[in-house]
Amino acid sequence: MWPDEAATQAFAEQLAQCLQQWPGGRDARIELRGNLGAGKTTLVRHLLRAAGVQGRIKSPTYAVVEPHQAGAGDDAWPIWHFDFYRFNDPQEWEDAGFRDIFAGPGLKLMEWPDKVAGQLPPPDWVIALDAIDENQRRVHIHAGTERGQTWLESWQPSPGQGADHAG
Repeated sequence: MWPDEAATQAFAEQLAQCLQQWPGGRDARIELRGNLGAGKTTLVRHLLRAAGVQGRIKSPTYAVVEPHQAGAGDDAWPIWHFDFYRFNDPQEWEDAGFRDIFAGPGLKLMEWPDKVAGQLPPPDWVIALDAIDENQRRVHIHAGTERGQTWLESWQPSPGQGADHAG
């Protein structure tokens, strides 16, 4: 349970740090699920900032994907933020050429993955957000790959920043 946005930010900061340390973490695929207003984009914004993304962070609602670069120099790594909300047919994913992005390096953060069902590779993690009220969120993390399960088993949320998780 996240009682407020500060808890979302703390979770994102811890996740960004772990992704940079876990084997393959910089190439993770994370699905974000939840209704409109559940906090998916807010979580991504905090995660991008915590990973070292500089400059303006735009929502990809209309562009579908926003590329980012985290870190600098030899420590730089690509992050892709997808929002498939406006897709009407999963084939649009293929037509947009996203297969190449998913085959390449970088963290892939995906909002509304159900809109491209059957097109995406398995996610390492699914983070499901449920808005309890304007501030509180119930969070559930599910591993979708063996790598993601290993990360989930090593996850030690900070006090007050816990999330339910399952294998």
